[in-house]
Amino acid sequence: MLRTDLEHQMFPLIDSPPVRWRIADCPVPYDEAVATMEAEVAAIANGQAPELVWLVEHPPLYTAGTSANAADLIEPDRFPVFATGRGGEYTYHGPGQRVAYVMLDLKRRRQDIRAFVAALEEVIIRTLDSMNVRGERREDRVGVWVRRPEKPLLPDGTVTEDKIAALGIRVRKWVTFHGLSLNVDPDLSHFSGIVPCGISAYGVTSLVDLGLPVMMTDVDIRLREAFEQVFGETANEV
Repeated sequence: MLRTDLEHQMFPLIDSPPVRWRIADCPVPYDEAVATMEAEVAAIANGQAPELVWLVEHPPLYTAGTSANAADLIEPDRFPVFATGRGGEYTYHGPGQRVAYVMLDLKRRRQDIRAFVAALEEVIIRTLDSMNVRGERREDRVGVWVRRPEKPLLPDGTVTEDKIAALGIRVRKWVTFHGLSLNVDPDLSHFSGIVPCGISAYGVTSLVDLGLPVMMTDVDIRLREAFEQVFGETANEV
């Protein structure tokens, strides 16, 4: 991939190897993903490996972040539930959802976790924008949201909004892991077993639900382009 202008990147990495770009070719069990991230983060923190973005899909499952409320797990027996060290509450992962595990060394970039989260949101927003979808941040709600004016108004008279992407990160020795999930074409009914991210007043959506019959491979290309605009050069992992 081509290097973009460092002056316009939010989290540039200068004079270091490009970020490794890895795409799993089959669904990855969640416990296997966590074990892989743990090993990769340790290697990155010790200077033994370049940074990594790992794109995966998971079998259907729920994860509980460090702020999860047990009452938000509506159907505990529906899918496997994994306690995880990332921030946030309950979320769903499954086929048709692109999960990006982002393992970056903030010591070599910018030691600002709040700004890093905003940068991940920016990657999602730019990815959506490349497909003519307007994703937006909300100060009182994590993730990226899409307005749904075709749906009934909320009780307070405001336009309905659905969540299209979630974020949850963890940082160890200033190396990030976990990351983001973007709904491409998951089974949206699977979200009904939880209160996603503890927010019950709003729904969830996907690119296909919005009328975009996109393939995961196309989304991956756009996601990579947006990532490079924000974070810098990537290279296919050999």
